[in-house]
Amino acid sequence: MIEKSSSSLERTVLVGIITLEQPKTILEEYLNELNFLTYTAGGTVVKRFTQKMDSPDPKTFLGKGKMEELSSYIKIHEINSVIFDDELSPAQQSNIEKQLRCKIVDRTGLILDIFAQRAKTSYARNQVELAQYQYILPRLKGLWTHLERQKGGIGMRGPGETEIETDRRIVRNKINLLKKKLVVIDKQMSTQRGNRGSLVRAALVGYTNVGKSTLMNSISKAKVFAEDKLFATLDTTVRKVVIENMPFLLTDTVGFIRKLPTQLVDSFKSTLTEITEADLLIHVVDISHSNFNEHIESVNLILHEINASDKPTIVVFNKTDKFDKDIEGIENKFDLNYADNSLDTLKKNLKKQFDEKTFFISALNKEEINNFRKDLYSQVRKIHVTRFPYNAFLYPDLA
Repeated sequence: MIEKSSSSLERTVLVGIITLEQPKTILEEYLNELNFLTYTAGGTVVKRFTQKMDSPDPKTFLGKGKMEELSSYIKIHEINSVIFDDELSPAQQSNIEKQLRCKIVDRTGLILDIFAQRAKTSYARNQVELAQYQYILPRLKGLWTHLERQKGGIGMRGPGETEIETDRRIVRNKINLLKKKLVVIDKQMSTQRGNRGSLVRAALVGYTNVGKSTLMNSISKAKVFAEDKLFATLDTTVRKVVIENMPFLLTDTVGFIRKLPTQLVDSFKSTLTEITEADLLIHVVDISHSNFNEHIESVNLILHEINASDKPTIVVFNKTDKFDKDIEGIENKFDLNYADNSLDTLKKNLKKQFDEKTFFISALNKEEINNFRKDLYSQVRKIHVTRFPYNAFLYPDLA
């Protein structure tokens, strides 16, 4: 794959605020993720702006002084876009655009843009398009930049209002049309799921870019697209896997992320149905990431939202080959209190926190994959034998 040159990337700055609930260390972690999101979307981050506040300004998100500093920097350094780490209200976005006179994108808009780039099938494109229109609808007024000169008064009231209302009607019609399309496709996909028979279904879930697709390729001999970028996989992929003569279905699902836009959760409900209908979840975690505990919480929150949090789950910590014992703050998160922050020490603590059956692997290098496959077989066999007791003799218990 040919990488974009830095000159072709959109020049951006990132903006976030430090609050009591979101201290500086947490904000830095969030801005690092926002930086990766920006790179995935095709931008390069030139600078980060942060401000200590009790709460965001309801009009411009940032304070007056910081807005002036940001405006000055944008003019001098020819910045194309300003990306905010939180979702802006339509009023905030409109006010900030007027003051900074450049493209303003919030976290939700950025994620939607990445999803639009990554959607390959017509089904995924329809889902993303629906989410985008739902996001755009309350923000239409700010998009009509060609009406900015219309200050109202005699002869100037009608056209702008009519044009905006016409556009809103078009967007509402688009939303209704897309919803009807998705209902039809959902029925087709439901039929496809029904035709899969009574095979046990396992689904890979986890934060984005934790290596779910790479793990699927390792254990299923599939050739699912995998890349070191956020949301490399949007379309659900289902493969038949056979371990020790035991066949089952393995699903690779879309990755989750902190503050996943509600529009995407709603429009991707059918895709997430693969998770809700699964018999077993494989929760993949990137152990090399300094904030993986929060990633686990984000995934569990979304699983709870889609009523899938009570399913049998295997926790798999991936990317052990990338683990850095000097990850800042990791000893505080897991109360290690040891002389070293070695991977072995962390494994012991995580097994206490989760389960003795927790696995630590490198899907890329296939380290400990065989042990994981054996346990996966045992878990799938347990579900299969419960469903079909008379088949127990076909699949020996390896435990």
